[in-house]
Amino acid sequence: MAPANDTNTYRPTEDEPFMNERQREYFRRKLLKWKDEILQEARETLATLQAESENHADIADRASSETDRAIELRARDRQRKLISKIDAAIGRIDDGTYGYCEETGDPISLKRLDARPIATLSIEAQERHERRERVYRDD
Repeated sequence: MAPANDTNTYRPTEDEPFMNERQREYFRRKLLKWKDEILQEARETLATLQAESENHADIADRASSETDRAIELRARDRQRKLISKIDAAIGRIDDGTYGYCEETGDPISLKRLDARPIATLSIEAQERHERRERVYRDD
């Protein structure tokens, strides 16, 4: 039987030192698992696109297939950017800056990091950032 503090059941809490070794390892594993899932989806999509690359006799079928392909490729591009953010987060774990707001230097809440492990801003800093974006976008 696995010990109670097994890494599969461990959840960071506010009762322990922020970004201690266990927390860093927890988030590293979470990020690596997320990256592996994205890469697996990409492999499956590539296989599907290759299998569907046959010529369609009907022009409507061909157009539909091309639209589907374009949507899928845009999704893959977003995932490629997400992988870049995951790699950057792992780099921050390695250099000791992970979990701290890049704007204020304050710790990012564990709940936020658990929900969005690539977060670089605290909720307060993110909200300020989004308000500024809205102001400039409305111009």
